[in-house]
Amino acid sequence: MTEPTVAELVRRQWGDHRVGLRTEDTVLTHHQVAAGAAARAALLVDLLPRGAEPHLGVLLDNTPEFPLWLSAAALAGAAVAGINPTRRGAELARDIVHTDCRVLVTQRAYLPLLDGLPLPGIRVLVTDTDAYKDLLDPFEGAKPGEVTARPVRPDSRMLLYFTSGSTGAPKAAICSQGRLAAAGRSLVDHFGVRPEDVHYICMPMFHGNAVIADWAPALAAGAGVALRDRFSASRFLPDVQEFGATYFTYVGRAVQYLLATPPRPDDRAHRLRLGFGTEAGAVDAARFEARFGARLVEGYGSSEGGAAIQRTPDTPTGAIGRAAPGDDLAVVDPATGEECAPAVLSPDGRLLNASAAIGELVNRGRNSFEGYWRNPEAEAARLGRGRPRADGSGGGWYWTGDLFYRDADGFLWFAGRDDDRLRVDSENLAAAVIEQILSRWERAAGVAVYAIPDPVAGDQVMTAIALREDTAFDPAAFEEFLAAQPDLGTKMPPRFVRVVPGLPLTATNKVHRVALRRESFLCGDPVWWRPAAGSPYEPLTPDALTGLRAAYAAHGRSPRGPGGDPG
Repeated sequence: MTEPTVAELVRRQWGDHRVGLRTEDTVLTHHQVAAGAAARAALLVDLLPRGAEPHLGVLLDNTPEFPLWLSAAALAGAAVAGINPTRRGAELARDIVHTDCRVLVTQRAYLPLLDGLPLPGIRVLVTDTDAYKDLLDPFEGAKPGEVTARPVRPDSRMLLYFTSGSTGAPKAAICSQGRLAAAGRSLVDHFGVRPEDVHYICMPMFHGNAVIADWAPALAAGAGVALRDRFSASRFLPDVQEFGATYFTYVGRAVQYLLATPPRPDDRAHRLRLGFGTEAGAVDAARFEARFGARLVEGYGSSEGGAAIQRTPDTPTGAIGRAAPGDDLAVVDPATGEECAPAVLSPDGRLLNASAAIGELVNRGRNSFEGYWRNPEAEAARLGRGRPRADGSGGGWYWTGDLFYRDADGFLWFAGRDDDRLRVDSENLAAAVIEQILSRWERAAGVAVYAIPDPVAGDQVMTAIALREDTAFDPAAFEEFLAAQPDLGTKMPPRFVRVVPGLPLTATNKVHRVALRRESFLCGDPVWWRPAAGSPYEPLTPDALTGLRAAYAAHGRSPRGPGGDPG
């Protein structure tokens, strides 16, 4: 069964008096969610100026108002732009104005962010005020589908969600009602989501992960939703227990922070059976299942919808899976468009020919990419116009910007983002591959690997390591660990090791590599380094730092990565 629109899924909640939405202090039935969405849809239609794009911005934590406005937008034939609350000033104003929002829904805590911003013609609704309640009151009797801003069809815009790119202005990816409903139904079928399930949403709803992979399948299955206003490692287990959660999604390093919490005797006293997300890594996934008794499934699929990988029962540990039905995925050399060599793996799944096997994942077949809002240049780049193809033509493929390798059986393995590629002594490396190796160190609670410029040419490998509680960085123990890793190539050992109290994260709980690259070894944390290849690690002293600065200056280079100031 395939649902044609999200609006139809919202209407289906009408008359369903089971619990549909919960927070610490709120309980709503599915019927109340549908009724609340209908009231907000009617209010939205009343507020939108004639002829304006039916777009609204939502600048909220994960409060009940967020899913209510998502549902309202679906009923009204409108689109939601998720606004990132970590953006500031001109960048924040740009996100709101760029997506043609005529209504902005926010909360009192975020009003200071809007002070003085040029937001002409934009009506601001503050959800935790009496004025907002008074505004909604006249529409409380509305029923789903009574009024719309535009006709509701499968191709109606539903989401304008900003991609979390590391450079340049974020791009607003378009997702239609039909694509979002189909994504939800696909996950229902894939994971066997049931009406009695409860989906715990702790990842930020302004990002596509929480909406596409958590909220949408709950809506498609008629399952309940439990909200945490923002991710909290210490609240995760109590929330899962209190809400009876069975499913959650994760992004980036959230799993590492969960594993860093002190073990409890009731770690397995819950209904949770599955977590779905990205970049947890095989080591942490195994640790999570051993401790909490719930399986983590790594997936792949962008908010843009250009490529998807599905996990099958025979997928090897550490692999993502195979191409989803209808996708023609290939791993290609971005410089030539030629397909990369198959990965050579050791019996325990370790990559032995990284330089030859790792390339960019492309979709050579039809895909559901629906474009970026008012950004034809970014669309052209994503579709590879002007990029090389093996047949000599240009364009027509969907270039994901992500690094992968494919084994001889056709399984795809994630190797990092395209800007996580390193070039060390003329050899191409992928940060994710090195991270997977370093994550095996028993003292490491979290690891990030990234490139910093070499004083002469190319890159050097640097890593930031967050240590487990009650441990310290022991350079001899780290060197012994590195020497024992059979798949650690000669160019892979980090020259610089930054010991951090915790890995810096973006608002979407991904490691903030841009900040790490920008700070390089010119930071306030302890840094250890190898003055020469193979030499022991030693502290980076002020005298050594002076010598490094001189080496960079002699070649007109900076030790800081892209976006940084000269060192």
